[in-house]
Amino acid sequence: MKKIVRQSFLVLVVGLLSSLIAYAQAPQPSAVEFERIEAMVPMRDGVKLFTVIFVPKQMAEPLPILMQRTPYGVSGWTAQRVNAAHRELTADGYIFAFQDIRGQNRSEGQFRMNRPPRDRRDPKSVDESSDTYDAIDWLIKNVKNNNGRVGIFGVSYPGWLAVVPLLEPHPALKALSPQALMGDTWLGDDFFHQGGFRLSYGYEYVDSMENSKSGDTPLFDTYDVFEWYLKKGALSNYLKPTLPTWKDFIEHPSFDEFWKARSASHYLKDVTVPTLHVAGWFDQEDFYGPMKAYAKLEQNDKQKMNFIVVGPWNHGGWGRGEGDRLGNLEFKQATGRYFREKIQAPWFAFHLKGKGSLNFPEAQMFQTGSNEWKSYEQWPPLNHTTERKLYFHANGKLSFDPPSDTNDKAFDSYLSDPKHPVPYRKRPIEPTYSPKGSGWSEWQTEDQRFVANRPDVLMFETDVLTEDVTISGEIVAQLFASTSGTDSDWVVKLIDVFPQEWPGNHRLGGYQMMVAGEVLRGRYHQGFDKPQPLVADKVTEFNVDLIHKDHSFKKGHKIMVQVQSTWFPVIDRNPQKFVPNIFKAMDADYQAATQRVFRSRAYPSGIKLPVVTK
Repeated sequence: MKKIVRQSFLVLVVGLLSSLIAYAQAPQPSAVEFERIEAMVPMRDGVKLFTVIFVPKQMAEPLPILMQRTPYGVSGWTAQRVNAAHRELTADGYIFAFQDIRGQNRSEGQFRMNRPPRDRRDPKSVDESSDTYDAIDWLIKNVKNNNGRVGIFGVSYPGWLAVVPLLEPHPALKALSPQALMGDTWLGDDFFHQGGFRLSYGYEYVDSMENSKSGDTPLFDTYDVFEWYLKKGALSNYLKPTLPTWKDFIEHPSFDEFWKARSASHYLKDVTVPTLHVAGWFDQEDFYGPMKAYAKLEQNDKQKMNFIVVGPWNHGGWGRGEGDRLGNLEFKQATGRYFREKIQAPWFAFHLKGKGSLNFPEAQMFQTGSNEWKSYEQWPPLNHTTERKLYFHANGKLSFDPPSDTNDKAFDSYLSDPKHPVPYRKRPIEPTYSPKGSGWSEWQTEDQRFVANRPDVLMFETDVLTEDVTISGEIVAQLFASTSGTDSDWVVKLIDVFPQEWPGNHRLGGYQMMVAGEVLRGRYHQGFDKPQPLVADKVTEFNVDLIHKDHSFKKGHKIMVQVQSTWFPVIDRNPQKFVPNIFKAMDADYQAATQRVFRSRAYPSGIKLPVVTK
């Protein structure tokens, strides 16, 4: 029986450190000798947080403090691990502080996931921003030989913890770098994507975190968890409603005030500290959060302190290894090392030490397809793009030419059957964080030909491109569609189809690279806080947000769009019959439905692209 080990849900500890081992074995600068200090740092309400501090034993000058706060445990940090994980920063010289947030591991207090901002009218109230303030205040006053400047950075949940200090920044806080921040867990990060529940990720998280005090919870008795989840059936068959996070899912299936209070893009406002956002185009967990946090802060960035970097990485992939490839894709340069040496290290050196110059463009993007770093004065680069729409046509054709068919009933259709869902990646599908290995971390780079010829997947493809088509910015799929049911999911994938001959790697001949892919749960087509049944067989407009991309479809390639209604088990199955709460749906509620996607002059389905103008 396969098992998942709890250890604070190894989102980073397993997901990142497995590759960090190999990275640490590579040649590196001489290790810095640190004095390791443990402290229980008091907060304003008396709760004490466990903190591990590393002070270099040899210092030519007072040094700034680089801090990470996390729910994933800090007691395992050693001097060797600091040198291995942050070699470019240790070489520059910093004091490092790692802290368990309240209620986690060796810290006191009660844990609340994505704790909402506190009510400042109550002087006794606390949140992660106030805890950060209090921790910085203690560090500055109690750690020897610091220069009075603090920077904070982190990936995933620690990435969110690196952006919330903007709500109440300490005067000593001089630089932030929230990376892959887990900022909007309902709108587009870990647990939901535009209403679709992230079944395999959400279930395995809650089961490992909250269903066993022993920390060794049996999960699967089949190697291919696609089969296991399918046999499990309706969401009501899964976990006990008493488990805290699962209970939250059941009680708050829509984007209500509960989730809005935990949405970083809703409460972030001012950029009062220089902030460097970091994201990966192939981040399988938290791509939405950093893009939306940057966009929200950009609205009030009067002092030009809001920056963003996006590269060809999966979740946290910029923090380790060369970054010259991911899965089957090759990028022809060491993008990860470039980020650490040429962007992150100079960023902190400038803001925390006053060294070097910061001639950074506001946005640095690694453009996939062309495999080149691009610099922009803003993101998206609206002054350099024009919205163009690729339209669906008969016989699976895709073109920038609008449909000429005056027959409003022109459509393509398929049967969506919850008993036979489309897998989100090639089977067998391993558990998300299987100790024996999993394809989870690279699934977004997989060749999409594995769903070719399925009758429940529509495919539209352009002719061979006679010139490059480059897109930079936000992508939105506009579907005019109907369903014979009263609810439906719409999954849209934008794909780069490689030529059949690929020099240097024959395995990439005809490769179908997913540039972007997202889901929209139909009940939310008029608002994520307003679920309502669809009218059976009525043509309805659905807009699927595919977030942002910077990609060049090269001459000789093709552009493809795939449309489907299941993406299992990364997204739970829609019953396709409207029920007030899908978490309470029963097996009998799941039904097959006929889906129609229209492609006429009146109903011009397609995908809106921000095409770069020459």
